[in-house]
Amino acid sequence: SVIMQTREFSCICPKTGLPDFAEIRIEYIPDKLCVELKSFKLYLTSYRNVGIFHEHAANKIFDDFLKYCKPRRAKINAEFNMRGGIKTTVTREFDSSK
Repeated sequence: SVIMQTREFSCICPKTGLPDFAEIRIEYIPDKLCVELKSFKLYLTSYRNVGIFHEHAANKIFDDFLKYCKPRRAKINAEFNMRGGIKTTVTREFDSSK
């Protein structure tokens, strides 16, 4: 399996306009394609000024990953820093054999 992980993801809270920070981890088993790390970093950086909710950000990243990489299996874990005293962790999995 391949694991890509960063603690440097950031986006903007659509309600307050304040920055949100997260650790994003994608673990996958490739089929024919692997993700170039530089391209993945540039993709994640594109969210820096985007107003988006935590759950939507994690699902959008994962949907785009599945669309372009077409892995056999994949899992995303997006662990966002606390906002308003609440920590959000979004996890989603995909298995092409199911």
